[in-house]
Amino acid sequence: MPFTWSGRATQTLSATALSALLLASAMKHFREPAFFYQVVPDFLCRDDSGARPNGPYAVMTRDEWVALSGLVEAGAAVGLLIPATRKPAAWGVTAMFTAFVAGHADALRRAYGPAGTPGQRKVHTARLPLQVPLILWAWSLRKPFRPAGTRCVPGAGK
Repeated sequence: MPFTWSGRATQTLSATALSALLLASAMKHFREPAFFYQVVPDFLCRDDSGARPNGPYAVMTRDEWVALSGLVEAGAAVGLLIPATRKPAAWGVTAMFTAFVAGHADALRRAYGPAGTPGQRKVHTARLPLQVPLILWAWSLRKPFRPAGTRCVPGAGK
């Protein structure tokens, strides 16, 4: 008997793959936090050294932002694996990836500034547009799978 993929299996595989990507990224947040420093905008980072004034949004240090985003990514990864929480997790991941665009854009701006290096330019030039397929991937998981031929009719069953 030939094997065929159902829509539910495809969605589960997609959610599992995105979950694995998020878990790998979450682990990297704690193993190599400096990798993520450049994508945390300065205006969000509290500086307790006194070298610069803290703005109204500077509520955590860069390390704290990186750790928090790693924890959020890990939680979202788990949420995608559970069918009952997949929809809200997919909405959350979509929002998270969309919010990350600001950090990637800021990192790209700084990479092309006077202190930027050719390596930073290459990395951030690739990382910013990568957010688009990630956002679309997460967005695609927000609707629960419905087998073909079934539809939701408001007021049915009353």
